[in-house]
Amino acid sequence: MKADLGDLNAFVAVARAGGFREGARVSGSSASFLSEAVRRLEAQLGVRLLNRTTRSVVPTEAGKGLLERLGPALSEVESALDVVNSFRDRPAGALRLNVPVSAARLVLPAIVPPFLAAYPDIRLEVVTDESFVDVIAAGCDAGIRYDERLEQDMIAIPIGPRVQRFAIAASPDYLDRRGRLQHPSELLGHACILGRFDSGAMTAPWEFERDGEIVRVDPTGPLIVRVGGATDLAVDAAISGTGIVCLFEDWLRPHFDSGALEPILEPWWQRFSGPFLYYPGRRLVLAPLRAFIDFVKASANQA
Repeated sequence: MKADLGDLNAFVAVARAGGFREGARVSGSSASFLSEAVRRLEAQLGVRLLNRTTRSVVPTEAGKGLLERLGPALSEVESALDVVNSFRDRPAGALRLNVPVSAARLVLPAIVPPFLAAYPDIRLEVVTDESFVDVIAAGCDAGIRYDERLEQDMIAIPIGPRVQRFAIAASPDYLDRRGRLQHPSELLGHACILGRFDSGAMTAPWEFERDGEIVRVDPTGPLIVRVGGATDLAVDAAISGTGIVCLFEDWLRPHFDSGALEPILEPWWQRFSGPFLYYPGRRLVLAPLRAFIDFVKASANQA
């Protein structure tokens, strides 16, 4: 029995994403196109592959079995087609990266424009996501995360700054009203702007270090924002005098330079290692990703 390759890809996209709408976002298709493709495949096979409810789409037992066998097979097809790239003057194709908002803002702007200029036949899509995801299941080729969130079977290469710091800051007006801090423990008496990840975990406690002394503070405050999507709101609120914000130093640097925000307790700011580009070691690296990896390495060597 022959099945259309496009229909098989549509089924895999929906099954992995857990829904037609999310599958459409990941695959770059429309939800209606994916729905019709899956219906066509189910009719051809004579078996239901997905259980659909108003809240979720879950593979049936038949669907799970098909998905388990299709994943490696479609990867092989993709790899076989990628061989054609070796006969081109320049690599071509799509590249999807899954990155946190901080990387999209602080790391990629220095890399993406020159990369796309060097490889005009590559189409890059950047998906922002604050949670740690299986890049393959999410329909992405690679991701950017920090070392403590990398899985062991991933290959990781440095990307962007190798040392970063978390900074805390407030507006001069706020500090004039509430007083300037001399020690991290004093944060307990201040209004702090906090963040919450998609998982529900908070960005607190805040950690500081100086001369071997580590201080952890669990601050409170009037505003909690979702990490990533609402981070700019936290910064704007701090500039307006709502409270103290804790964020990447590079994110806040323009506001330090303008005077809109004033650094607090800078000798206590903790350093941490920079992010990594990661991708599955068990999978053949396709030409667009290989070009991106080589570009990142070359850029690091020139820095």
